[in-house]
Amino acid sequence: MDKEIGHFIGGRRVPGKGSEFGPVFNPATGEQTGRVAFATAEEVDEAVQAAKAAQPAWAALPPIRRARVMFRFKDLLEQNMDRLARMVSEEHGKTLEDARGSVSRGIEVVEFACGIPELLKGDFSQDVGTGVDLLSVRRPLGVCAGITPFNFPAMIPLWMAPLSMACGNAFVVKPSEKDPSCPMFIAELALEAGVPPGVLNVVNGAKEAVNAILAHPDIAAVSFVGSTPVAEYVYRTGTAHGKRVQALGGAKNHMVIMPDADLDMAVDALMGAAYGSAGERCMAVSVAVPIGDEVADALIERLAPRIRQLKIGPGTEPGVEMGPLVTREHLEKVRSYVDLGVEEGAELVVDGRDFRMQGYENGFFIGGCLFDRVTPEMKIYKDEIFGPVLSVVRMPDFDSAVEIINRHQFGNGTAIFTRDGDAARAFANAVDIGMVGINVPIPVPVAYHSFGGWKRSLFGDHHMHGPEGVRFYTRLKAITSRWPTGIRAGAEYKMPVLG
Repeated sequence: MDKEIGHFIGGRRVPGKGSEFGPVFNPATGEQTGRVAFATAEEVDEAVQAAKAAQPAWAALPPIRRARVMFRFKDLLEQNMDRLARMVSEEHGKTLEDARGSVSRGIEVVEFACGIPELLKGDFSQDVGTGVDLLSVRRPLGVCAGITPFNFPAMIPLWMAPLSMACGNAFVVKPSEKDPSCPMFIAELALEAGVPPGVLNVVNGAKEAVNAILAHPDIAAVSFVGSTPVAEYVYRTGTAHGKRVQALGGAKNHMVIMPDADLDMAVDALMGAAYGSAGERCMAVSVAVPIGDEVADALIERLAPRIRQLKIGPGTEPGVEMGPLVTREHLEKVRSYVDLGVEEGAELVVDGRDFRMQGYENGFFIGGCLFDRVTPEMKIYKDEIFGPVLSVVRMPDFDSAVEIINRHQFGNGTAIFTRDGDAARAFANAVDIGMVGINVPIPVPVAYHSFGGWKRSLFGDHHMHGPEGVRFYTRLKAITSRWPTGIRAGAEYKMPVLG
């Protein structure tokens, strides 16, 4: 164990003051590589007070000057891409290529935030009444906070903090305690880029830190990404304390394969979407829905050997397609779901439970798993497993596929593979899902659009980043003005009527 991770408060790294710490592991070896301090409520308050003190001067800067800081921040992130990717891989387990991709998607949001002068432009109407003008502007909220998950330790903090800061807020990040190094380094790069001390803070920790954020009277808004039970808790607790909350929860993403689909393309898409990042993505495809037994049989025939041949190993090694899971506890959870699927009567076509990596026997590895003949009544269908487990649910026709997707509690993402434009259009319109892919297996919107699901995949009114992100991190102010012209109308005691 060679590192101890504290917090980043007021522009510098500070050691933890509390007595609780959490272990940080290298998932490939199973070795503990460090420990992270768990912030107390008092330490959260220190971060918030630093943010509160720094925010007014930061908000007073013209948006173009904040944009210039974002440009420098973007450059520094790009220069340190490989270092950030290695941090992600060594603490999360995903491959370096996948880690680089996730960092890149985070940098896209910083790039979007560079356009903040345009994004904050208000609306103006001249002569809404005789000699009366009206201006609408968006103003920052003050201090905002983000609670981020283990599966994207660089990308999700970059989805939140840069846009919030560009809008004129100060920000406090509470990362996952499982892989905390990236957000700390990102905060240092932001400081180097010119973000004033205190505008971006990082507090590490667990439930005490989360509860302190949700209850703190000086935090105006909270962004969250994680599991649905915690998302609902964050939403209800945060809003009960008068905060604006966007809480993104879990998913069970279906991919429909129509009889006319390019099956080889669909198989390639499923391999990446189901087994990339070891399935630890809220946008992973975990349910394949072939239409008709002929399509299903052909799909299984092509998928099974590909899954058995997956190149599994430490994410930092070249050529690896799937790394380990993030912790031993999560590994056991995923294995238990595979056990449960067998008990429930699903057909386990590919069993990865006993995979062992030579030389890495203590790593948190599992092989790819494939179930066939899964039904909507089974828990392996209902629950988010968050591992490399793909369930095939056979459906007789298009309408049945849409029906089971719409019945599921989650509504994050979905996809359809087809050559038929009419079927694709009908699918996109009919599914109650927030993000839809047509021959695209992981339909994550680019940074200048917004990311978010429906149903129990999202609690709150705003999606993340893009235009919705700007609205979430700002509030609207309307200014109605009239300048004296020498004409007085006298006092009015009724509601003014303009126009």
